[in-house]
Amino acid sequence: MGMLDGKRLIITGAGSGIGRATSLLAAAEGASVLAVDLAESVEETAAAIRENGGTGLAVRADVSDEAAVSDFVGRAVTEFGGLDGLYANAGVGGGGKPMLELTVEDWQRTLGVNTIGVFLAVKHAIPAIRESGGGALLCTASVAGLRANAGGVDYSASKAGVISIVQTVAYQLYGEPIRINAICPGLIQTGMTRPVFERAEARGTMDRIGQINPTRRFGQPEEIGEMACFLLSDRASYVNGQAIAVDGGLSASHPWAYPRQS
Repeated sequence: MGMLDGKRLIITGAGSGIGRATSLLAAAEGASVLAVDLAESVEETAAAIRENGGTGLAVRADVSDEAAVSDFVGRAVTEFGGLDGLYANAGVGGGGKPMLELTVEDWQRTLGVNTIGVFLAVKHAIPAIRESGGGALLCTASVAGLRANAGGVDYSASKAGVISIVQTVAYQLYGEPIRINAICPGLIQTGMTRPVFERAEARGTMDRIGQINPTRRFGQPEEIGEMACFLLSDRASYVNGQAIAVDGGLSASHPWAYPRQS
C-alpha cells in the first residue's frame, strides 16, 4: 500500500528537478499523475511513470496562462474521474540581477510564473477538489521567501507571495476538507540552480556548497519530493496553512559564522 494510493494529482513544473522527482515518487506511491510543464521534457516524466507501471499523463502548458491552467485541470478531471490534489511547483529563478538593474519585465516574468502561476493553479483546482470531496493543495515557495540572502529581490518577493497565498487561502477554506501548505526548499541541485554549481566547479569549491547549513551539504530533488508526497497524503491530515522549510537546517538560525576548516 502506497501513501497516495488512489489519489489523482496534478504536478506542475514536472519536466525536471523537483517536479519530476515528485511525480515519479507520487506515482510509485500509488497516485495517478498529470504532469505539467512548458518544456517538452514533461513527456519523458510521464513516460517514466508508465514504464514503471504507473499512470502518468503529460501536458505542455504555461502556468501563467489562465486558459491553459483551466484546461489542464479539466483534463485531469476528465482523464482521472476527479482531482484529489495539486502540487503547484512550477517556477523560475528570477532576473538574477541586483535591485537597481531589475526591470519591470523581469518582475512580470518572475511574478507571472512563481506567484500568479500558483494563484491560478490553486484557484482552478479548488472547485475540482471540492467536487471530489476534499484533498490537498501544495505549493513550492522557498527559504528565500522566509528571509533575506537566499535569492534576488524579485525571486524572494515572489516566493514570499506564495507563502502568503497559502496562509490566506487556508482560512478562506475554513471548515472545508481541503488543506493547503507550502514547501520552502533550501539549495537543491536542479536545473534552476545549475549556475551555482557550475561556478563552484569552475572555482574548485564544490565541497563548500551548502556548508552554511548544519547538514553541510546541498539537497536533492527527491528529498523535496518525499516531503511533497507526505503533505499530499492523508498522513498529513492535520498539517494546514504551513510553510515548511526543507533546507538542511539553514533557516533554523540567525546569521552565523560556520566553523572554518583547517
